[in-house]
Amino acid sequence: MRKLRPGRSALTVTRGAALGAALGAVALGLAGATPAPAATLPAAMMKSRTIRYCSAISLPPMEFMNAKTEPTGVDIELGDALAKKLGVKPVWINMPFAGLIPALLADHCDAIISQLFIKQSRLKVIDEIPYMNSHEAVLMKAGTPKVGTLAGLSGRKAATVTGTTATILLQKANKALEAAHKKPIDIVMFPENTQALQQLQFGQVAAYGVAYETARYYTHIAPGQFALGGPPYFKIATGIGLRKDETVLNTGLRGALASMMKDGSYAKIFSKWDLKIDMLKQ
Repeated sequence: MRKLRPGRSALTVTRGAALGAALGAVALGLAGATPAPAATLPAAMMKSRTIRYCSAISLPPMEFMNAKTEPTGVDIELGDALAKKLGVKPVWINMPFAGLIPALLADHCDAIISQLFIKQSRLKVIDEIPYMNSHEAVLMKAGTPKVGTLAGLSGRKAATVTGTTATILLQKANKALEAAHKKPIDIVMFPENTQALQQLQFGQVAAYGVAYETARYYTHIAPGQFALGGPPYFKIATGIGLRKDETVLNTGLRGALASMMKDGSYAKIFSKWDLKIDMLKQ
């Protein structure tokens, strides 16, 4: 049975949970999965027979709480399946996105699975194992005129989550707007997804810069409230975060992921969540 252990900044069940309930309880059967040899695990993990994942469990459909307040989503299912391949039990530690890498480096968890984009700045301090591609998009209220590019948000308020790529892209768009002597986007940052989404829902902001996967999820479960502000405008590789000294676990997880891609369980997860666009090619 999957365990959920709150971190020091554990998040309570939020609107992401309520919206997630629309999908019902999510379960993935991976019958016949063969655990990897014990030699692929670090000594501490062999002793505890668990793997601790840090994740910001408030970003559906990647990671969020279902109606039973249990973690679910693409990343959760992937992490659970990888743990099964390794012959250990997953423990999910919930915390704000901005605290993920510090928590990993402080040994509060063994790996990060939380739609963590692979960036050169991050690779200087941690390693990342690619497992999918991600895209960015703008979420707006249904019926709002679409914007072709981020520049279309000039002079308007846009919500975003601190530390995310969406924030960086909005800030980059502002530099271009200022250079063109146009009004910048009024970027309003929040610590996690739920608060940013509520600002859009209540009309406090004109748009929400967020991962395409999340934006698409909300348009599907609440089409009368939300709509994509335009097509996906960014694509980036996404990985499992590991400390640089965890070479044994790195090898083990890479092997487990390769096994999932070979036996079809990897494709099964992305197909179930209708995110084949994000799958890596074998």
